[in-house]
Amino acid sequence: MHSALLKKLIIACLAMFAFAFALVPLYDVFCQVTGLNGKPSLEVAKASSRVDENRLVDVSFTTHAQQGAPFDVSAEQFKVTVKPGEVTKVAFSAANLSQQARVMQAIPSVSPGIASKYLHKMACFCFNQQPMKAGEKQDFELMFYVDTALPSEIEELTLSYTLFDITEQSQQVALEASQDEPTSMETSDE
Repeated sequence: MHSALLKKLIIACLAMFAFAFALVPLYDVFCQVTGLNGKPSLEVAKASSRVDENRLVDVSFTTHAQQGAPFDVSAEQFKVTVKPGEVTKVAFSAANLSQQARVMQAIPSVSPGIASKYLHKMACFCFNQQPMKAGEKQDFELMFYVDTALPSEIEELTLSYTLFDITEQSQQVALEASQDEPTSMETSDE
């Protein structure tokens, strides 16, 4: 009698473990299908061939540094009003607030999440890691457009950047890359 209950409990535990293990890939598929993830593409977009002259969309910009990331980044304009398909440029200023050289990585997200597939970036500081010297200030440019296929009920969207200090990770990658390079100590038999 107890062995039957024990078997059921073990099977239930294994099923819960399998479900938890599969949850992340299932969530990724769900977000990809529904467009609810808010993750915009990090690929360089080509300019739109069409502009919707009869529609305006407000695009707001926010930034925040992950805890411990010594960066301050802000957009020159908090909000711009754009015509879908029209290429827009927005200037950002960034500062490394620490007394050491650091490497910044900006990770974008768009809300509402469904709008992420309609915001296309042609130039963005989020495409690359940004090395910054101690106390250095840099200016960056975001060049983007909102797709003309943006659903008409979406009149406003927000592009948010989370800033990460990836100095240690980039140093580790550089160290590993230098260890993989063969040394060029060739001897000649002349």
